Amino acid sequence: MTALARELRSRQHDVVFISLLDTEPFVRRIAKLPFLPCCEKDLPFGAMKEVARQISLRQGPEALEFTLRSIASMTDSLLDALPGIVEKAEIDALVLDTYHFYMELVPIRLAMPYAHVSNALHFDYSGYTPLCIYNWPHKRTSEALTRNRKGVASFMELLRRTNPRAVQYAKQAGIELNSDSYNTISKLAWITQMPKEFDFESSHWSSTLHHTGPFLDLTGRMKEAFPWEKLTGQPIIYASMGTLQNGVTSVYRKIVTAVEKRKDMQLVLSIGKHVNRKDIGSLPGNAIVVNHAPQFELLQRASVCITHAGLNTVLECLVNGVPQVAIPVTHDQPGVAARIADKKTGLVMPLKDLNASRLGLLLDEVLTDSMYRENARYFQKSLAEYNGLSVAAELLENAFGLANPRDNSAKHASAHRLSLAR
Repeated sequence: MTALARELRSRQHDVVFISLLDTEPFVRRIAKLPFLPCCEKDLPFGAMKEVARQISLRQGPEALEFTLRSIASMTDSLLDALPGIVEKAEIDALVLDTYHFYMELVPIRLAMPYAHVSNALHFDYSGYTPLCIYNWPHKRTSEALTRNRKGVASFMELLRRTNPRAVQYAKQAGIELNSDSYNTISKLAWITQMPKEFDFESSHWSSTLHHTGPFLDLTGRMKEAFPWEKLTGQPIIYASMGTLQNGVTSVYRKIVTAVEKRKDMQLVLSIGKHVNRKDIGSLPGNAIVVNHAPQFELLQRASVCITHAGLNTVLECLVNGVPQVAIPVTHDQPGVAARIADKKTGLVMPLKDLNASRLGLLLDEVLTDSMYRENARYFQKSLAEYNGLSVAAELLENAFGLANPRDNSAKHASAHRLSLAR
């Protein structure tokens, strides 16, 4: 989201980023964006540290429900606070992350323009493709369509259960919420990072949903220290379980065990901040273990990536033509992994089935069967034609009626103040 905000600022638009106090250091110092805090009373600085730790230890439906409840606490606070923030900061339009379910109720009530961005995988509430929280393969049979729609209904029940305040807010504001689908997605623009070629095929995508491709902005990232001198020149196996579901030590032990027989390769393992490196046990002599890695730069050198199937990591793999072995945990990861399997850019093993022996076999197959690398490189060529940030920014300009800074009316482009909330 900060990458998109930076792109909009580069086009001379007046942009401010709204988020929790815990994100302020990154937004201000690294992304170099104007920042407005929210939920200071309910979620003061440091509040997300324990939430992040709890999320890191959970998996499957339990992790999903815990995360939805955590997000709902922020939404509850913003239902009260956002109108005042918007008025005081003289904000004209809002760009909202779709994972902040029901936060759009505020701009709807204020009759204010808003757009949605799916930084994680978008949710297909139509039922024509499986909702991304499921690992179901995409089929076009009547049985699959019935299954998909039951999945949507089940998720909507979970959303309403975890967001009772938002449901009540909508009722009081006279905003009708569909109990079987999600009907408050922006009618102006709904943007997903997912490239259309890598998504499931469907003739029923919303007319406002735009597949722009990844939001790559390497200059706006945290600079991670890395012992580059320890790279041996051997082919690299890069492994990371992302930034959220990365606190289960046994997962890293199984990864290490699965790769230790490959003496011809070097493991680079990123473990996050919730795992003690010593608890992983013995490591191959040439292995490099870090808390945080310069992921994109390592993927430029990697032969394969063992990943949790987070959308950002998988897109960066594809940009670099790197095949994947996916271990989806929760959230949208099962849906991303299902697309890996569908497009044959790698292989998938759900976390509940994870064992070192089977993981080693999947790794061997991805490394020895050229099909997976060839398919990853096919998408690498395809993504080279994308410019996700530029396309997304243009879509928002059109949605909000802003002047394009490339034309003669660009001097008027800052007349509206945009806010991105995450």
